[in-house]
Amino acid sequence: MLDVVQIQLQSTNAADKWGKALITPVADGFQIHFNQQDALRSVQKAARSLDNFGLTQVQLTGELWSVELQWAFYQGFCSAKKQAGVTFCGDAATQTQLKHLVQCFAWAKKVINQAPEDLYPEQLAKAAIAFITDVAAPGTVQSQILLDEQLLASGWHGLHAVGRGSARKPAMLVLDFNPTANANTPVSAALVGKGITFDSGGYSIKATEGMLTMKCDMGGAATVTAALALAILQGLTKRVKLILCCAENLISSNAYKLGDIITYKNGTTVEIVNTDAEGRLVLADGLMCAAETGAKLIIDAATLTGAAVTAVGAEYNALFALDKPLAQKALAYAQQVQEPTWPLPLELWHQQQCPSAYADTANSRPVKGGGAGGASNAAGFLSRFVPNNGAGWLHFDLAAAFNNNNSGYWAAGATGQGIRTISATLLAEA
Repeated sequence: MLDVVQIQLQSTNAADKWGKALITPVADGFQIHFNQQDALRSVQKAARSLDNFGLTQVQLTGELWSVELQWAFYQGFCSAKKQAGVTFCGDAATQTQLKHLVQCFAWAKKVINQAPEDLYPEQLAKAAIAFITDVAAPGTVQSQILLDEQLLASGWHGLHAVGRGSARKPAMLVLDFNPTANANTPVSAALVGKGITFDSGGYSIKATEGMLTMKCDMGGAATVTAALALAILQGLTKRVKLILCCAENLISSNAYKLGDIITYKNGTTVEIVNTDAEGRLVLADGLMCAAETGAKLIIDAATLTGAAVTAVGAEYNALFALDKPLAQKALAYAQQVQEPTWPLPLELWHQQQCPSAYADTANSRPVKGGGAGGASNAAGFLSRFVPNNGAGWLHFDLAAAFNNNNSGYWAAGATGQGIRTISATLLAEA
């Protein structure tokens, strides 16, 4: 049996003999000397170092461990190969809260980090159903998966076009969480997630270094699923629809091509000028499906654009909204749960930033990365498919959802950033 290493917190600097060390040894373990001006990051950094020591089982001890400090430690300590190993401290309520966080984040990280050979569109939809059913009360979850030609029959042409090039066909999950057991209960909110289980870029093919981590391109689907699960565990009482748009973006004789035109269910025509701008094409269907539910709150999440990463870096998620008061609320919820989130510009005129001579709009601009303002232009494209001129709609571009490599604060792979923000927004605004 492995020894459990004790981890204490100290709000004072290490003794002079240790220099400026964040971590010093004590009997049965280590103590972390955290910076009170930047407590969460210093604890997360120390936890990353402790993982690099090769520790597998730790016990947090002492009076200084708040919920957020314990969570920061967990985020730094866990990795793609290790989602457990931290024993938390505190009262029963604290430990329950942290247990729920681990349950939801570990699920999301596992599926995001999973090899694309093992996680294909229909499998992702089924995994989401199983997870939500597991955390919800019996009888509160119903679901439907639309596959391949069923998508066309329902009018979801964008998702079908993106996924038709793969032998493993595209799928849309529509999951209904209804804790009222009344079929006439209005839908309060709808969550929409981009579920591209692998993105080659299609005919606009990615380079090897850009394609290597594209198993993470279903991070939006995993994020909204885990956010719904966390809200359920925290007492969600409103009816919520979960819509996942799942596909593999591959090249074949049947794949969609540059110059194709997709006619969407709302009549919007879209010229394809970049098959690697596929996320917005599948989300358009998901957003229209969400609108059909009558939900007053619609939240979508996606690893959508490299432009968002360029704008805010890998520590922040980008937030877009035409509904500025709602965006301010969402930013406040993000701050409360310590998930760095930053607003980027979105106005109605962004809908016109990808012009086409052949259709109502193109899906991007035919230049590298979509050109200047690419993240805002992608959000503008999505805004064509939401109801009420964008009132009640939030779009998260998940720049912080995945790290290609180890850093001083995160292990390589999925981070789960965005789950707590979306869950908190759902609980407060649905």
